[in-house]
Amino acid sequence: MSTSWDLKGAWDTDGRWEVHERAGLSRAGLDRMRQVLAGHVERGSVPGLVALVGRGGETHVEALGTLHAGGAEPMRRDTLFRMASLSKPVTAAAVMILVEECRLRLDEPVDEWLPELADRQVLRSIDAPLDDTVPAARPITVRDLLTFTFGFGVVLAAPDTYPIQTAIRELGLDTTSPDFGPDEWIRRLGTLPLMHQPGELWQYHVGSDVLGVLVARVAGQPLEEFLRERLFGPLGMKDTGFHVPADRIHRLPTGYAHNPDNGELVVWDEAAGGKYSRPPLFQAAGDGLVSTVDDYHAFFRMLLNKGAFGGARILSRASVELMTTDHLTPGQKVEKDAFGDHFGRHGGYGFGMAVRTHRRDLASPGQFGWDGGLGTTGYADPAEDLVGILLTQSAMDSVHTPRLHKDFWTTAYQAIA
Repeated sequence: MSTSWDLKGAWDTDGRWEVHERAGLSRAGLDRMRQVLAGHVERGSVPGLVALVGRGGETHVEALGTLHAGGAEPMRRDTLFRMASLSKPVTAAAVMILVEECRLRLDEPVDEWLPELADRQVLRSIDAPLDDTVPAARPITVRDLLTFTFGFGVVLAAPDTYPIQTAIRELGLDTTSPDFGPDEWIRRLGTLPLMHQPGELWQYHVGSDVLGVLVARVAGQPLEEFLRERLFGPLGMKDTGFHVPADRIHRLPTGYAHNPDNGELVVWDEAAGGKYSRPPLFQAAGDGLVSTVDDYHAFFRMLLNKGAFGGARILSRASVELMTTDHLTPGQKVEKDAFGDHFGRHGGYGFGMAVRTHRRDLASPGQFGWDGGLGTTGYADPAEDLVGILLTQSAMDSVHTPRLHKDFWTTAYQAIA
């Protein structure tokens, strides 16, 4: 099946697909989007980008700039990107497939499949020594992992401020590409106490990686194999996986971070020979996927269509609605909102992604999706039947990439006819 949904049209002289019939996107708005995004590329905010706006059966794609800073190889629609935390909604969907098959249950303990996380101890306080603990009030459930409330995650403090942070670093759990596999990863995690009681507080990220181990064990196969059989294959996501094969590595841009002193781009990950050029020992369900704008559009269109796409039924309507509903109490949101505008602006959190609960910019309440720290963003807005995806190769560690993302979303919404 195809993962492209262009209307009647033709390629123009700038290499852009010119749509001749549009019911839901404004020609003037799309032109403004291109001008704004091109301005960011010209100013050096990012070497290049691929942006997609989809509404109903219509899509508009812009591929601007180059794969490598100072290079000549242009960005293309099929360019591969490090999706970073945009992996999280995919992982949540995989879990819900197993829930629908009654192989997992949302509110039952994960102890059967993850005995390493049974009988938890919990720190008395975040700054306590690792042996200053109390027993967990209850076991960890699947729901806790999906909502990031299982009691363990990123600490809002400088490195090594607290003993638990030092232990995480010494165990090699402070990286998304450890040099050991999932069984060893979960074993090491199980040697540490929880930071909070299960269900007490939202804490970022680690829940998704635990879910990746859980899916693999329940399915009885590596995580990527399950994703290919149950998600990527049926949705036509032919370029999505945890690494880039050698015959496609030319489509992967150089990955960049920013020099904290002057904001200039510095190479973080090369394409050939880099982190994503070989299969990882640990398939990081929280931030390890590589994909294209069309592949990810297929996934988000499936969610927007209540679980179906291209003749394939991936999830039930009820499951998608559950995934895209805010599940957090005000008390659980304290740490999420403390992360600042990036995490707090949405209001709510569902399963593996944010859920908009109020209107503070152009996005509608009910919008769902997430952002990736390596320069990616993707959301769907049911009220507008809109999907927006922006992929870059520059990390969100300076003012430049976040501003680009904000401008993309502004222009995506003003392009609605």
